Amino acid sequence: MSGFDVLDLSRAQFAMTAIFHILWPILTISMSLFLLIVEGLWVRTSDPMYYRQARYWGKLLVLNFAVGVVSGIPMEFQFGTNWAPFSHSAGQFIGNILGFEGAMAFMLEAGFIGVMMFGWGRVSKGTHLFATGMVALGSTISSFWIMVANSWMQTPAGVAVVDGKIVVTDYFAAIFNPDMVWAVGHMWVAAVETGLFVIAGISAYHLLKRRNTEFFMRSFKLALLTLVFVAPLQVWLGDSSGVDVFETQPAKGAAIEGHWHTNAPGKGAAWSLLAWPNQDKQENDWSIEVPGMLSVIATHSATGKITGLADIPRADQPPMVPLLYYAFRVMAGIGMWFVLLSFWTAYAWRKTGARLDGFLANRKLLLAWVLTIPLPYIAVEAGWIVREVGRQPWIVYGLLRTKDAVSNIPAHAVAGSMAMFALFYVALFISFFIFARKWLKQGPDLSIMPPAQSPYLSMPVPQASH
Repeated sequence: MSGFDVLDLSRAQFAMTAIFHILWPILTISMSLFLLIVEGLWVRTSDPMYYRQARYWGKLLVLNFAVGVVSGIPMEFQFGTNWAPFSHSAGQFIGNILGFEGAMAFMLEAGFIGVMMFGWGRVSKGTHLFATGMVALGSTISSFWIMVANSWMQTPAGVAVVDGKIVVTDYFAAIFNPDMVWAVGHMWVAAVETGLFVIAGISAYHLLKRRNTEFFMRSFKLALLTLVFVAPLQVWLGDSSGVDVFETQPAKGAAIEGHWHTNAPGKGAAWSLLAWPNQDKQENDWSIEVPGMLSVIATHSATGKITGLADIPRADQPPMVPLLYYAFRVMAGIGMWFVLLSFWTAYAWRKTGARLDGFLANRKLLLAWVLTIPLPYIAVEAGWIVREVGRQPWIVYGLLRTKDAVSNIPAHAVAGSMAMFALFYVALFISFFIFARKWLKQGPDLSIMPPAQSPYLSMPVPQASH
């Protein structure tokens, strides 16, 4: 195809599939944890409202889980079709880690999600709670192994290159590579945050409409109470992860901050609040700067050294610096908005004396929660762009370049499969939207009552005849 080679198309195809797929696992992680909490509260208190919470939000989890499973399959196949040299070179580690994810995590989720959804009244309360816990545990383990694989590609450790292949010499060092702790924590908390804002936003929508106010006020309060702690935690994790990036991937760090020239010893690097990076000129066309602040942000030192992007060989600089620069600011800006909204709402709730009528009168605040629903998804996508584009031109940082990892296949074949995947994902999204809209309009069934106990457990045991 004119103007596009197989490398560009393969990268675009993987980006498309990853951007679509990541929308679903992050909600599965958070929603399963929320269901574990509300079901645990039901088991402890026997309050039927918690049981109804579990039944209502569980439908969204199953719908989300189904789309996530189906949308993830094309991603895995690309390792063999589009990125065969990468699989050949790094497959000893990546293949094992993805195998761990499938065996330890996905099978755990898939095995217990049926019990969680269809076991009401068929198994005991404790057994059902255990099944819900296993779904939550499986989704968390899945995120752990996926981020282990990705973090190793960012900061490879515990390996040696032997005859062109990356051989593992220390699995512990490879798994617990320098980026792993921050990557796993930042991504997992982002997933939890996403689900909490979706739950709170949907609840706020119904509260605005004055529908089932007692039910949705309870789910809103549970989400808000958790977000007051989670939102600031995510900002701290993001800051710590950023410090790590400047230590381990200086080219990425310089790109996301539009920093071109290494600061002189004893002098802090200026931080550009807004700028337009120009990679051809190796400088910013314009910049609004705060003197010395970048050193403080990136190293927590007033005079910390920040390597400039112009001082790194052009071949090792990430592409699309303006995209990285503004994707990072979108992610960080949304994170700060989450903190502000959470504390603003907690203050407003306290100011009303915890009265439902007084809180419902604050319609602008509720509308802000509704409008915030897409923002955690945008923040995750922006963060993933920073993470993946910022690693370029390496697929395994410092060890294997992306151009050496792509399969030698016709460009038109990649373009054709990409078009097919795009149509498939559009159909998936439309299907999800139709079913989710129906679920949203129906609302919770407040007439259902918790099962007293499993009918199978209460069946009489046949006695042997004499």
